[in-house]
Amino acid sequence: MQEDFQYYMHQCLDLAKTALANGNPPVGAVIVLDGEIIGTGIESGKSTGDITNHAEIMAIRSAIKNGYSDKLQLTSMYTTHEPCIMCSYMIRHHKIAEIVYGTAVPYIGGLTSQFSILSTEDIPKWGNKPKIIRDVCIEECNALNAQFLELLSKK
Repeated sequence: MQEDFQYYMHQCLDLAKTALANGNPPVGAVIVLDGEIIGTGIESGKSTGDITNHAEIMAIRSAIKNGYSDKLQLTSMYTTHEPCIMCSYMIRHHKIAEIVYGTAVPYIGGLTSQFSILSTEDIPKWGNKPKIIRDVCIEECNALNAQFLELLSKK
């Protein structure tokens, strides 16, 4: 099982490298159903000027475009970063069953911030909270973050 986590997270890391090359935070996400990647997302908020173009949202849009809108509640999402508050809302709305992420985002994360949208059970229509697995490939995720911060400091 841990090998599966690493396999899919490496797919996310490849997407995150593309995001970084385009001047965006290094975030990549995939959505997996029955061992198949059904949606992919590359962070592109900075390069497109559209703040909603986070990798996790792009992966959900991709899965929906690929015809899986009625299956999202059966999927796992892998992402290099803890989903932010905005992405967490979309995850809960679509009832994605499992979230696997690399590095935490404490101030705006949907789990570790004071706005724990991923773990709340106070909104009945969202149903069960997703299973969450953290710190997968965290060293690689943090290394990409360090590269992004270095790029920012040069601007």
